[in-house]
Amino acid sequence: MKRKIAALLSILSLFLVSPALAAPPTSTATLETRGTHKTLKLPAEADVSPVISLGTAVDPKDGKLVEGLAIIHFKDKKAKGGNPAKGPKATQCWGYLANGAKWKTVEPWMVNPANLRGLTDSFVFDNIGADVSKWEDAADGVVGSGAGFDILGDGSQTASTLVADTSSPDGQNEVYFADVSSGGAIAVTIVWGIFSGPTFNRRLVEWDQVYDDVDFDWSASGETGKMDFENIATHELGHSVGMDDLYNSSCAQETMYGYADNAETKKRDLATGDIKGIDLLY
Repeated sequence: MKRKIAALLSILSLFLVSPALAAPPTSTATLETRGTHKTLKLPAEADVSPVISLGTAVDPKDGKLVEGLAIIHFKDKKAKGGNPAKGPKATQCWGYLANGAKWKTVEPWMVNPANLRGLTDSFVFDNIGADVSKWEDAADGVVGSGAGFDILGDGSQTASTLVADTSSPDGQNEVYFADVSSGGAIAVTIVWGIFSGPTFNRRLVEWDQVYDDVDFDWSASGETGKMDFENIATHELGHSVGMDDLYNSSCAQETMYGYADNAETKKRDLATGDIKGIDLLY
């Protein structure tokens, strides 16, 4: 009899802890994606915070419970939702979405380069690949050493409609242009992963990016009055590998500084803090 009871308890415990049988995904904010109209609708929380928690969901790849974060890149300090730059000099100019949260597997990514602002398909695809390589090259702490790490894998180009995953991951890393429903939001990167618990267990499992080509004009060469695509994409891909925004004014020269402006190109190349941060993470 005791053996039967023990067996039943053992089976019951599997149901209680299995991620696949966890409670339905919960969300602290509603962030909508509309594939037909290519619109990313930001929640009201974006008015006061550039990072939105999308709640939890089950990762279809391994059945583990993961959390989604939407990181919004604003035009300047005065933009809707922007945080004011802080005063005293920062002790370090790097930060992470969560300590230890990084890629532990290599996955491919895809981009639909179609846009309303005249950037060619080949430029968008090639530039994203080159910007990915900047972070991978710096992951050993030395730019140009050739001894970095393969973090985000290889990319491919598609003409299919891509939709950012705002309620649960779908196993694909997607990049595209669309309308982002906030006047100051240049781009949004969504990252799914494990951001809490033991540091050794934290990881990133998916990323998507949306670049606003309705409220912003884009340039391949840092033109006046336009957002430089390489400048913004290099920053956004920092989030994809696990880096967080910086809001201290003494870190304004870093690629991961949280604000950008028209014709800005200084974020094309990683700065000292960016390199140190990615080196320590990987």
